[in-house]
Amino acid sequence: MPWELKEHAGHHYAVLFHYALPEDAWAVELSEAVPAVAEAAESPDATVTHLPGAGFLVALVPDEDPALQPAVRVWSPEERVVPYEVMCWFMEQVADQVERCRTAFEQGEAGTVE
Repeated sequence: MPWELKEHAGHHYAVLFHYALPEDAWAVELSEAVPAVAEAAESPDATVTHLPGAGFLVALVPDEDPALQPAVRVWSPEERVVPYEVMCWFMEQVADQVERCRTAFEQGEAGTVE
């Protein structure tokens, strides 16, 4: 499952991409990133300092029916503040995934887009 990281105002955020089988859609999930395990961070080959945490915003991007619209689900047991710049970055990631899914559908490759 690939992910992207972003630092903003001293906080780390992650966008994780994975396929959500029950929804037949790609999930683009925003979370606060958590520090990588100390042993991995100390490895000479380690370039990953943070990993995705528990997601609190999930965009579901259908890839088998272009008539279905993407939707965003909000989940958090506590109140969260998402900085505007981070929200824009997340929505750009979602828009890119929508474009990839629609292009793949047009080319007959639904279900194979990351």
